[in-house]
Amino acid sequence: MQHLSHPHLLSVKDLNRLDLDLILRRAKDFSENFSPKTPVELLHGRVMATLFAEPSTRTRLSFERAMLALDGQVLSITGADSSLTKGETLEDTGRVLSQFADVIVARHPEHGSIQRIAQGATVPVINAGDGIGEHPSQAIQDLYTIKAHHSNLEGLVVGIVGDLKHGRTVHSLTQVLAQYRVSFVFISHPSLQMPRSLIAELEAQKIAVQETDDLRQAAASLDALYVTRVQRERFSDIETYEDLKLAYQVDINLIKLLKPSCSILHPLPRVGEIDPAIDGDKRALYFEQVRNGIFVRMALLALLCGDNL
Repeated sequence: MQHLSHPHLLSVKDLNRLDLDLILRRAKDFSENFSPKTPVELLHGRVMATLFAEPSTRTRLSFERAMLALDGQVLSITGADSSLTKGETLEDTGRVLSQFADVIVARHPEHGSIQRIAQGATVPVINAGDGIGEHPSQAIQDLYTIKAHHSNLEGLVVGIVGDLKHGRTVHSLTQVLAQYRVSFVFISHPSLQMPRSLIAELEAQKIAVQETDDLRQAAASLDALYVTRVQRERFSDIETYEDLKLAYQVDINLIKLLKPSCSILHPLPRVGEIDPAIDGDKRALYFEQVRNGIFVRMALLALLCGDNL
């Protein structure tokens, strides 16, 4: 019987290196044996409840597809449809959903909200995004994609460009990659830099970190380039957003500066920061990331709520 070291997945801090390696192995197994028409009957009779109080396409659908691929069932609700609109607390919401499901997957715009749902829940809870906080399953999906492309993660130079201040995907990804001793180049406008607290954590772990606002200068040194959009929903001043949204663009000219082996990733959706003209380049892995999300989330669901694995 294999399980993760923590009963929930609320933060990548819940995962140690053994956990991550286990998830990656299970996801690889699922990817190699995946059949769209034949579910793996690991979670037969189990129910997953999804609560999304923020919009989602890839995360929500990949969790639901993953549960169906494990022969489980899905109950789904949005924040607008839930009793949260009537003032129900997040803790009570967690307890209520636990009466219907064996695992809860939740997204909410408030930082720390999913932890509060887990406080009330009596079943495993997976954080599918809490405001500007974290998005752990996305980080593992990205980790899996990078490893599949490069085989060995140790020693890679990973560039992360875009909205590093608000980007929960990059906050989580940075922390899981740090467990594999990569080096980072953080590329952003000065007003969208990675939080100082996260930089301090990396430096305490003796992880090499470089910060710059010049993507073209950094490009040739990178083994992987992770691109993020500037998040309009995090800005109160739309004029500021409009000024910053296309500060960095990955296009035909930019990819000429990258190594032939460099991987290009994006959590999606993209809103102009990656030119569709490069989609056919073998280094462009962002749609492969989407598919890999199914296998990673199959692994997470199986490890968190399966019995005989």
